[in-house]
Amino acid sequence: MSMDLAKNLYAKMPDVFAKARKKFGRGLTLAEKILVSHADNFETQTWERGKAMLSLRPDRVAMQDATAQMAMLQFMQANKMQVAVPSTIHCDHLIRAEMGSEKDLLRAVDENKEVYNFLASAAKKYGIGFWKPGAGIIHQVVLENYAFPGSLIIGTDSHTPNGGGLGGLAIGVGGADAGEVMAGLPWEVLHPKLIGIRLTGKLSGWTSAKDVILYLCGLLTVKGGTNKIVEYFGPGAETISATGKGTICNMGAELGATTSVFPFDQKMVAYLNITDRADLANLAIVNKTLLVADPEVYQSPEKYYDQIVEVDLSTLEPHVVGPHTPDLARPISKMAAEAKEKGYPVELKAALIGSCTNSSYEDISRSAHIAQQGLKAGLKAKASFLVSPGSERIYHTMKRDGFLDTFEKLGGTVLSNSCGPCIGQWKRADGVKGKADSIVSSFNRNFPGRNDGISETLSFLASPEIVTAYAISGDLTFDPVNQKLKGADGKEFKFEPPQGEELPAKGFAKAEEGFVAPAANGESLPVEIPPTSERLQLLQPFPRWDGKDFEKLPLLIKTKGKTTTDHISPAGPWLKFRGHLDKISDNMFLGANNVFSSEPGKGTDVLTGESGLTMAQIARRYKAKGVGSIVVGDENYGEGSSREHAAMSPRFLNVRVVITKSFARIHETNLKKQGILALTFADPKDYEKIEQQDRISVTGLSALAPGKPVQVTIHKTDDTALTIQANHSITEQQIAWFKAGSALNALN
Repeated sequence: MSMDLAKNLYAKMPDVFAKARKKFGRGLTLAEKILVSHADNFETQTWERGKAMLSLRPDRVAMQDATAQMAMLQFMQANKMQVAVPSTIHCDHLIRAEMGSEKDLLRAVDENKEVYNFLASAAKKYGIGFWKPGAGIIHQVVLENYAFPGSLIIGTDSHTPNGGGLGGLAIGVGGADAGEVMAGLPWEVLHPKLIGIRLTGKLSGWTSAKDVILYLCGLLTVKGGTNKIVEYFGPGAETISATGKGTICNMGAELGATTSVFPFDQKMVAYLNITDRADLANLAIVNKTLLVADPEVYQSPEKYYDQIVEVDLSTLEPHVVGPHTPDLARPISKMAAEAKEKGYPVELKAALIGSCTNSSYEDISRSAHIAQQGLKAGLKAKASFLVSPGSERIYHTMKRDGFLDTFEKLGGTVLSNSCGPCIGQWKRADGVKGKADSIVSSFNRNFPGRNDGISETLSFLASPEIVTAYAISGDLTFDPVNQKLKGADGKEFKFEPPQGEELPAKGFAKAEEGFVAPAANGESLPVEIPPTSERLQLLQPFPRWDGKDFEKLPLLIKTKGKTTTDHISPAGPWLKFRGHLDKISDNMFLGANNVFSSEPGKGTDVLTGESGLTMAQIARRYKAKGVGSIVVGDENYGEGSSREHAAMSPRFLNVRVVITKSFARIHETNLKKQGILALTFADPKDYEKIEQQDRISVTGLSALAPGKPVQVTIHKTDDTALTIQANHSITEQQIAWFKAGSALNALN
């Protein structure tokens, strides 16, 4: 399938590139080449970075099981017989880590039977490939099977950019976006600006690809990549393995980036070859000039990128980031002093490696080398040590080459090929709510409560080899690069720098990979949704806009500080309701900090004065009275996961407007898709003017137009009123969504 897609794509690229060079009056970056070759209509498309809305035709859609539920429920509303583009569903999010791979998988299949049957039956009917529970994590499976140089893939998970490791643009989206593309519509995205990262030198010793992105998170911050594509280039790029490139692109999501990408090179050829895609590798080699930026870009990058960052891989140190945010970064050599200064708990309770970000053969073999040295010194892991393989292929290769045995001898537990603790699917035995302790992982995200559901846990991120050394020492202040450790005999020893192979010399082990092909003709096949299900619920269309301004809406919540989609719609135990909008809406804002409450997720019903209620309880009361509400947010509101429940639950509970200092890209789009008015303060200081008892009006909506500010009036309890301006990025098409009540309503 990917071979046919690539052939057709590469055949049309030269003509489109010639037109683009003529239109732009210059050469093209790699990101631009992929964007112009996927334009729905290049001739009529406006190209202006940071302003134009691009209408694109993705090559493929990938969905993980938690977000696929709502994506498929929305797709079904379009009444299509079959998906219009190649699509897959991957069952990786609903498996809870607790007892180890085999038992966890059996329990998950039993607990999630309704959901898996729904997804499998929908996939079979609508022409979608289905990867069974235990087959692997979506991004690893996509890299192994579907990603290819020059491709454009959208996926219902924020870490979809992992596919950039094979030279394509892979972008995280909400389920409504996926549903529309599967229904045959083009996909809209703001024309991203470009950050060019020039890599020189070569990684060595303890420093790994993970450290490149950890360093950049500290440099650029979680907002630094918003509405931008991060494009890597330079001689250093060619020295990083394809899976290492995937790690870097995966965590580009932590910069807020639209996606990240590397130019095609021999490392990608090697990976394509070893994953049984030699024909695709050879095709890409023949078309290499199409799959890298034009030569003049590399000669004068400052003319082509909006921002350039230089990174010398030869001098880069291993980094550790956290706690609570991926942009609090420092070299590991400075970790001990900072831990002491800030009073971080230094005893590590858990060390976790693997996940979609870092479970490549290279990662695992380097980590196993550190584990072997610990065993040779007579040591075992002091911290709870958990390993999450990325796919069935990785698991069986780890087993064949002795790495699993090494980890288990060290005291590690090998979990199923799934997300597990990385997304909060972890029953942590020693975790105590209200008690702060420290954990470290090679995962990609570390917001409060993200891994174990305990907001006090201090979660740090590092490379898997550093995490393995941490597991053995059990001490956050230990620096394996520069310090010694006592062996079982009391003698000090120093770890040798990790060694490993990028790819297995014997190839990947073959196994039952868990793929189920769709039916050749699914027209007569049913989709399984039990009528009494508490996990699944058919969607009802949201009400159309009634044409009236929003007058004197009560304030539901004014969030302060970091408000991620995890805060708006927590995962963990709530994952099981991802296919039931009514039930999952009870978690709305449970993790958010409300300016007017000392307890996260709680607030006051301003119509009755009753306090200490959850936001869902308050919103349901307002909705029952026919009253809409407004949400006010801080900077980069909605960062993190692509979960659209963070937009659908507020819409379901009658939130009409969200006004913030700034939005994260995916969440802003998700709000618009669900018919919520997404606004930003023209003056961010106006955020301070809004108080709990205020009523807020948004007027002039009949004249809503692209680029035209909206008037917002804040009505005070003393009958005075303040008028402020709010901006928006709404297009003509998105105005149609708002008026119809949602994007899907507009489609139908």
